[in-house]
Amino acid sequence: MALRLVIQLGGERRTVPLAEGREVFLGRAADNEVQLDDAEVSSRHAVVRMRDGTAEVEDLKSTNGTYLDEVRLRRPIELAPGHPVRMGRHLIGVEKAAADEKGGRSWKGKSGELSSSRIKPPMIEGASDRKTLVAPAPPADAPSFRPFTDAQIQRREQYRTVRQKIHRELFARLDLKRLVMSGVKDEELTRRARKTIDEIIEGLGADIPRSVSKGQLASDVFDEAMGLGPLEPFLADPEITEVMVNGSDSVYYEKAGKLYLSESQFLDDQQLHGIIERIVAPIGRRIDESQPMVDARLKDGSRVNVIIPPLSLKGPCVTIRKFSKIPYTVDDLIRQFGSFTQDMADFFKVCVQIRRNVVISGGTGSGKTTLLNVLSGYLPTTERIVTIEDAAELRLNQHHVVSLESRSANIEGRGAITIRDLVRNALRMRPDRIVVGECRGGEALDMLQAMNTGHDGSLTTVHANAPRDALARMETMVLMAGMDLPVRAIREQIASAIHVIIQQDRFSDGTRKVTSVTEIVGMENDVITMQELFRYVQTGIDEKGRVLGYYTATGGVPTFMEELRVRGCRLNPAIFERVASKEASG
Repeated sequence: MALRLVIQLGGERRTVPLAEGREVFLGRAADNEVQLDDAEVSSRHAVVRMRDGTAEVEDLKSTNGTYLDEVRLRRPIELAPGHPVRMGRHLIGVEKAAADEKGGRSWKGKSGELSSSRIKPPMIEGASDRKTLVAPAPPADAPSFRPFTDAQIQRREQYRTVRQKIHRELFARLDLKRLVMSGVKDEELTRRARKTIDEIIEGLGADIPRSVSKGQLASDVFDEAMGLGPLEPFLADPEITEVMVNGSDSVYYEKAGKLYLSESQFLDDQQLHGIIERIVAPIGRRIDESQPMVDARLKDGSRVNVIIPPLSLKGPCVTIRKFSKIPYTVDDLIRQFGSFTQDMADFFKVCVQIRRNVVISGGTGSGKTTLLNVLSGYLPTTERIVTIEDAAELRLNQHHVVSLESRSANIEGRGAITIRDLVRNALRMRPDRIVVGECRGGEALDMLQAMNTGHDGSLTTVHANAPRDALARMETMVLMAGMDLPVRAIREQIASAIHVIIQQDRFSDGTRKVTSVTEIVGMENDVITMQELFRYVQTGIDEKGRVLGYYTATGGVPTFMEELRVRGCRLNPAIFERVASKEASG
């Protein structure tokens, strides 16, 4: 029987001929044979294969999964006519091909070139009629997450009940905490846990609803017992940049700068508490009613913030800021993300090479730490570098790097080591460069003094919405050090210590761009004088909500151009020539 693949989104439909032995990959990336323009779909989401006249679909470990009757696929299954699977907002099915239709060539249809026929949706158990598994495409201004249907909620409750039962039985049979303390190796612990879970599932037999995948049950229970439970798929997906848990029944994630509601849930607050303990315990942190807030990090360096009742009224809340397993490079930020231009990158490089003190300014989630990590890559390998952070996130490739991390107080309220303490200590460690993850308090004064007393070429970040705001905030942070200094003296310290401010902003479409590069040139009366060298000019927003604009030089030339020549640093002066107009780019 000749078949063809059918892809449907709302009332729109397209088809791809299938041939024996052929593989058709589906996903969001452009190199897939079937590209699905949907942020809930992974880059390489699934594959459909033709074997012995039947179509088989396999999920390729996607983040949000592939679903048949709202049951997530854990193994390849036959894709039968009339029974499509769901990938994000898309329905993927097969139908009989016309007698004269030949397979072997794919066709990527556009949204305006789709016929009016529809895929027959599968029956949802417990429903009195047939319901489609996907809503029509939302308008551009609609939120990027949708509430769950009654059928989805019912299935989730069934699954939750079975999973709780297996989880309790596992801990009744295996004392995992005792096994860990007794020194059992990870491989043996994993083997025992998997074997016991399989035995429990096999013993339950008919108690497991037909709509529940046993493979999925085994995998999820194992993640709960040995890993971070429902968080594991989000941590494994490189395209997800942030995970937000708002209580045990609400998990959101950020992908491509947009927020989405996940179908994942924790069994209850107790399970979520256990996972939080697993996160904070390895790094010596604690969280309880006496200390209901904590900052921590995962093994891969991802930043974690946790807050629990009574401060959080919705239950335990966890926010994970993920970091790429492979640190971004300058080329990534230029070509993949469009965060700045090559000319600006060349300027950043010489600023670091000739030991200019650079401050990266921006709001929360604007990409300051990522840019700081990239600029740190310009630091010479022959110098001693000391990094100071609240939670160690920077990953430098140089060999001579000393990483320092602050410490919170213990249960008696003692033993806290602040960023300011570490900055003071770093000055006694013979550093050539000091990199402070973020200045947010009195350490700003010590940082400025270090920059003014021979430790030039240092890097740091501050929270501010504009370069001028960054200077005002640094004034405030110096006053927080408890020193009764006149404002003019503080501004003189800032003007002589800081050379360049790089402003990084996050736009409405989720992109992060350097919007301004400003040089501090001195003081006039009581005002710090600045000149902008580069800026990003936004020209509009396209029909898909993407920000349009271009980078341009302002015509200003750095005051240290002569120093560049003396030190033998080559920088083309033409990059500072003002661009009168330029074609807009996304």
